[in-house]
Amino acid sequence: MQTISVEALKEKIDSGEKINLVDVREPHEHADFNIGGILLPLGQVQLLQIDAIEDLKDEALYIYCRSGNRSGQACLMLETMGFTNLTNVSGGMLAWQDRIVK
Repeated sequence: MQTISVEALKEKIDSGEKINLVDVREPHEHADFNIGGILLPLGQVQLLQIDAIEDLKDEALYIYCRSGNRSGQACLMLETMGFTNLTNVSGGMLAWQDRIVK
């Protein structure tokens, strides 16, 4: 699993690079603030309910949560399911709101 800072991720998004974002927070967290990722709560990943991203197995996925902890867990689980190009967004949406949204 790789990691990326919120600043580096923002640069990729701003440059127009095709980014596959996956939000592993709960629906209410996603509704409060999100950066456009596919909502796939960690509980669904734990239950192997990953249909929303199954077709992205060989593509780069940027996984984020509130602080980077749940997304790290999700990356480890997804690796065991055959996902090969996973990046954890360090600091999650707390860092994004602190450093990007001013």
